[in-house]
Amino acid sequence: MRLLISFAALFLSVLLLQLSSGGVGPLDALSGLALGFSNQQIGLLGSSHFLGFFIGCWWAPRLMGSVGHSRAFAAFTAAGAIGLLAHMLIVNPYAWAGMRIASGICVAGCYTVVEAWLQAKVTNETRGRAMGVYRIVDMSGSLMAQMMIGVLAPASYVSYNLLAILCCAALLPLTLTKVPQPATPSAPRLRPRLAFERSPLAAAGVVVAALSSASFRMVGPLYGQEVGLSAGQIAYFLSAFVLGGAIAQYPVGWLADKFDRRWVLIWLSVAAMLSCAVTVLSTGLGVNGIMLAAFLFGMTSFPIYSVAAAHAHDFADDSERVELSAALMFYFALGAIAAPYGASILIDAFGPRALFIMIASGHVLLIIFGLTRMRARPTREDKTRYIYAPRTSFLIGRLTGKSRKRD
Repeated sequence: MRLLISFAALFLSVLLLQLSSGGVGPLDALSGLALGFSNQQIGLLGSSHFLGFFIGCWWAPRLMGSVGHSRAFAAFTAAGAIGLLAHMLIVNPYAWAGMRIASGICVAGCYTVVEAWLQAKVTNETRGRAMGVYRIVDMSGSLMAQMMIGVLAPASYVSYNLLAILCCAALLPLTLTKVPQPATPSAPRLRPRLAFERSPLAAAGVVVAALSSASFRMVGPLYGQEVGLSAGQIAYFLSAFVLGGAIAQYPVGWLADKFDRRWVLIWLSVAAMLSCAVTVLSTGLGVNGIMLAAFLFGMTSFPIYSVAAAHAHDFADDSERVELSAALMFYFALGAIAAPYGASILIDAFGPRALFIMIASGHVLLIIFGLTRMRARPTREDKTRYIYAPRTSFLIGRLTGKSRKRD
């Protein structure tokens, strides 16, 4: 209980930030539809968010070194709030893309500050419990953010103002806490080649994970509207994906620790392909069928990032874990930047089903590559422990690295 109280301000800031940032993506998609934006312009908004996210991941540790944790958090939060408030002042898709870059910078920057603060305060004895609560708070905030879409009117000053208020409210717990500000951590070196050198399959896996989650969460509302879902039903549609991914973490983790992780990745991709097919076919089964399909899609695609990360860490030394985590995040960001815009182009050309055909095609390539890699070298017997790897900042490796104990 003392542990939870000491981190209460950080966790409350994370929850408020997730409510704000998690809601803007689907709200932008629905607002863009209401304002007559093209599908490609809406896809560009999602890609712009992840471009800002990558910039924030790289820049945040350096800004903390210049001004400290609290001031850096305030600067990033201000950028996010300005981006939200400006939406209805300048109704233009390309201006909104710039605002979404600001929101992506805000998310990555704020998570970097929070994770640097956590890393400085946890001990080996409290790390597991602190990370467990952190993951629950983050996932709960994401789930609630998707549910908010059912009550936020598209293209409304009030809706964007409410998200901006939540973003500003995230400032209060962290900036008013009496917990001493920790020393500023050094920025991890970004070595993209490291991930590919340790495991080409893991690098490919995180790209496919980005293809699945980024395109679904940013362009999924387009699919939902095309198949006749209301705004409230789209909120449940997106929430079912997040809930399925959260529930799948424990059983998938057990399988990844017990069996060859390459087979787990391959079978997850097979299941994700099947869930894509079910999602496409579920449009004739009514709303409940569509929700169940989204839940299954989340269960099969969401854990792929964590399994791929665990497989990469099996071949890494303890001294490489922070830089390896940052390298995997780099590949995820690349996939997430490309996926929403690419999906929107395909939807324009071939209809809403093209979203899941694109995702399924990515998983086909991952299966083929996984089978090829199994012939290239054996897996390690002394595997690291599987953990749920949040895709939050380049510093996440500092929090999770010591949790990856070998068998």
